[in-house]
Amino acid sequence: MLGRSNTVEGDPDCTEVLEDNSRSILMGIINQLRKDMDLQRVTLPTFVLEPRSMLERVSDFFSHPDILIEASTKADPVARFLDVVRYFLSGWYIKPKGVKKPYNPVLGEVFRCKYKYNNGTEAIYVAEQVSHHPPISAYYYGSPDHGVYIQGDLRPKSRFLGNSAATLMEGENHIIFTHLYNERYDITMPNVYARGILFGKMVLELGDSCVVRCRTSDLVCELDFKNKGFFSGQNNSVSGKVKRESTGEVLYEISGQWSNEIFIKMAKGSSKNMFFDVKTAIIHPKIVEEIKDQEEMESRRLWSKVSEAIKRDDMDTATDEKTRIEDKQREDSKRREASNKEFESKFFNLVHGDQYEFKGISTIDFNDKKKANSELKQMAFSSLSPNQ
Repeated sequence: MLGRSNTVEGDPDCTEVLEDNSRSILMGIINQLRKDMDLQRVTLPTFVLEPRSMLERVSDFFSHPDILIEASTKADPVARFLDVVRYFLSGWYIKPKGVKKPYNPVLGEVFRCKYKYNNGTEAIYVAEQVSHHPPISAYYYGSPDHGVYIQGDLRPKSRFLGNSAATLMEGENHIIFTHLYNERYDITMPNVYARGILFGKMVLELGDSCVVRCRTSDLVCELDFKNKGFFSGQNNSVSGKVKRESTGEVLYEISGQWSNEIFIKMAKGSSKNMFFDVKTAIIHPKIVEEIKDQEEMESRRLWSKVSEAIKRDDMDTATDEKTRIEDKQREDSKRREASNKEFESKFFNLVHGDQYEFKGISTIDFNDKKKANSELKQMAFSSLSPNQ
């Protein structure tokens, strides 16, 4: 049977040992690759897949809305900025055990959900695969009640690096507080590495640098996600500095593990305070339509047979169902090409050359919260017209 054996030493949530037959399948694929080769067109075996789409995976970052909602109410720009950094760091620990990759969304695929909060307010999330080559996932989260929306895109580029594979997480996301004169926070992502794919334990790591920036407040946080060394260091380490961008003055220092505890201290101080604690964090649930009520291009319905097969460890059926979805995508692409028709996104407009903007941004007025909520719901949950 294909799959994984028990996880072993190191961080058990990010480590696994493949069974011999699973390792042989990976080796068969890897033997056809060259170093630095783009893996986007390589079909991965289903036993390395997490049973959900990348479009849904992005919603993990909205699992702690209290952090962002609280940030939007603070008058002090530095306090607001620190909460935005905390929000960004709060989503990385949410993942399946071992080394798993979400499904690559197909063109026109959509994931949408809503959130209901304890104070009676709501938020809506919608994501769509707006390009297949190159792959681009656009997403939007909006809560008119709190004057907050988030818009961004992921443009992953996969590379084979020998004994590891990297997903370079290009793209940005932007947090906007509409009631604060559209104050904007720009955030880039760390890269994701799967190490030990040829020999040793397979380990999932975050690596390299990323940035949280607010130009209107003249603040920047430079974060460094560090890989564990051969002889020293911790798993899943992250460190960073919050600075005045114009002067370079360091205000705060951040350290810890994104999978456990993260601490913060004043640059001129010695005592550390808890910044985010995974052990006490409570994930806020998202509300998603039942699969039977979803449309064909909604993620959970589209991939339902693959997910069901993976969950019961039936990798042959999972592979067949995944191939069926990918073959249909190729057929749809040929049909559009033959009829000389371009793909049209349901929810996002292409602006400024290569940027994607949620269609409601130019039409929904967040100053009228009741009307904005109604219009956002109507737009996000409208029927999906068939892609031509």
